[in-house]
Formats: sequence, structure tokens, C-alpha cells
Amino acid sequence: MITKLPRYVALDVLRGMTVAGMILVNNPGSWGKIFPPLRHAPWDGCTPTDLVFPFFLFVVGAAMAFSFAKYQEGLNVQSMKKLAKRSLAIFMVGLALNAFPFYPTSPDPALSFGENYVNWLGRIRILGVLQRIALCYFVGGILALWLKSGRRILWGMGFLLVLHPLILRLLGGPAWSTLEGNVAGPIDVALFGDAHVYHGYGIAFDPEGLFGVLSGSATVLLGYLMGLLIRKTSEKMEAVSKLYTIGLICLGLGSVLNVWVPINKPLWSSSYVLYAGGWAIVMLAFFIYWIDIRGKEKFFTPFKALGMNPLFAFVMAGVFSKTFSRIIKWTVMLPQEDGTFVEKTWSLSSWFYQNCCVSIFGATEMASLLYALIYVAIFTAMALLLYRKRIVIKL
Repeated sequence: MITKLPRYVALDVLRGMTVAGMILVNNPGSWGKIFPPLRHAPWDGCTPTDLVFPFFLFVVGAAMAFSFAKYQEGLNVQSMKKLAKRSLAIFMVGLALNAFPFYPTSPDPALSFGENYVNWLGRIRILGVLQRIALCYFVGGILALWLKSGRRILWGMGFLLVLHPLILRLLGGPAWSTLEGNVAGPIDVALFGDAHVYHGYGIAFDPEGLFGVLSGSATVLLGYLMGLLIRKTSEKMEAVSKLYTIGLICLGLGSVLNVWVPINKPLWSSSYVLYAGGWAIVMLAFFIYWIDIRGKEKFFTPFKALGMNPLFAFVMAGVFSKTFSRIIKWTVMLPQEDGTFVEKTWSLSSWFYQNCCVSIFGATEMASLLYALIYVAIFTAMALLLYRKRIVIKL
């Protein structure tokens, strides 16, 4: 017989705010016009934007502490099947999102459709946000169920946090933590090929690469430990006090460790795990106090709705973004002052940004932010509709 577990709406709210943050930072009106807090740190360092992804992995771990209670925190055939099935499903959804719309949108006119299609297949990115979530959920889940007790899980998390920088240092040499000198990028290139790896940093380096699953799983385990703490603490106010204390300790440890292991999101460094995890713990304590203790749930309903259907909101945001920017396009001839015409190609997203956002604020950061906020509002409204109809889409 399974004891009824306490309900923490704060977990859904924190998850929903994280998804809203993901959509916000991924969909600016213009990548050249973004307020500094809404940008990722160029390499070392941590902005508010860099906290979004680890918050989600943290909540994944915290939620696991509740959902795995039925397995008595034991690794068995049933739990292994669930972990593998859900991880594979999330990974494949992420891969499909990378491949969408499943055909080349900028074909080479000198090549046939078949040749363009083959070239396009050869450039699909293998890894990504959902793929990182899937792999960390799988590895973190196995470790949590295998190690069972909170003390052993803490040791397991510590082992990952030591192993990650140790391997980077041993194999990378003096430049182990730099973009050009780290070994995480070459590992992905060796496994997937240069063309299938992210090139947003100017070289083949994937910020959601395989090596980061080690430390990313530590973030999941940190969330799992905090989930165990609030699940097994009978008094919610006591849980809040413990969370605040642990969160501040993690922030301090991450800041101190930064002296030797730089806080770095692309590498998902150990100091980054502790620093970002500390903020996640503090935020969870804050929401438990205001929502689960003070009863201010109604104010956070939009985020709760997003938190109930996070995968739906994130995937739909990606699909809409690609559809509006790459698929729905048209070309017009714009008259010039000298009487000539210039060909202009609009996508639906660029047209909306220019005519509805830039027209209000000009070509500024505010216009870019307005576009992103509208995007968040659209998918929050969708999530609210599902929430009111009591529809939860899970894998």
C-alpha cells in the first residue's frame, strides 16, 4: 500500500515558469536586439538566461522523487522500462523538432530535390535541449533508483561533480575549460560527425553535448534530493527552511568552486551545477511558501498550466517558430525613391515583428522583447485551455 504523498503545486509553477523562460529567450524579435539579462553568457559566467535550463532539469529530478515513490526507490524491471521508454520518446521528439519541417527549406537550385534532401539529412543536428533532458532523466533516474538512500545519492552526485572536471582537465590540458581546448566538443564530433553538431560558437561544439550528461545528471540528482526532502518533511514550513539553507550553501559552494572550475553553461561545469542549483532550490522554497503555505496559487495559474504540459508548450513553440520564419514566406517588390523596385522576402514572423513590434518601439530591445512576450502569451493561452479541459499530454 502506497502512502498518499503531499501535493506541491510549487513544483508545477516552477516548471511552468521555466518553460515560459525557455520560450522567451529562444524567440526574440531580433537576435541583434536583446537585453543583456536575456542573453547567454558568451562562455564563462552566468546570466538569468543561463539559469533557465538547469531549473528545468532540477524540477525533473524533484518530480521524480514523487513519481518514483511507487517503486519504493528501487531499480527494477518496471522502473527500468519506464525510464527507457520515456527517455527514448523525449529524445526522438527532440530529434524530430530539429528535423522539422522534414524537408530542405533553402534548397540549392543547382541540385535536384533528391540531392538537396540528402544534403539536408546530412546536416541535421542530433542533440539538443530535449535530447539532453532525455539522457539526464535516464542516467539520473537509474542512479537515483539504484543508490536508493539520500546519503548514497548525495555521494553519487558528488562523484559526478568531481569526475566531470577531472576528465576535462586530464584530457584537455591547460586549455581544458576554453571553447577551443575542451574535449567535450571533439567527443560529439567523433560520435556524430562535424555536420551534425551545433556550430553557433563558430566551431563544432554542442552545448547540449553527450559529455555534459555527466554533470547534467548531477543537476537531476540535486533536484531528486530536494524532492525527497520536501516529500519526507511533514511540515511544509520546515521544508522551506531547509531548502533556503541548502540553496544558500549551494550558491556559496558554486561561487567558491568557480575559482578553480569556472561557472560555465556550455560545458555544464560542476560549479555551474551548484550555483544554478542553489538558485533553483531558493526559488522552489519561495514558491512553496507563497503557493503551498500561503495559498496564493490563483495568481500563478498561468505558470501552473504551462507546468502541467511543459513538453507540449516547448515543442509547439519550436514548431510555430520554424513555421512562421522558414515556411510561410512571400516576396514583394518595394518601390524606391528613385523609381526602381527592390525585391523583399518576408516571413510571417519578420512581417509581424516589423509591423507590430518595431512600429511601436522602433528597432530596439523593447520591440524584440515585446515579440518574445507575445510568443509566451500565445503558448500560455494554449496551456491554459488544456488545463481548463483537464488535458495533460505526457510521453
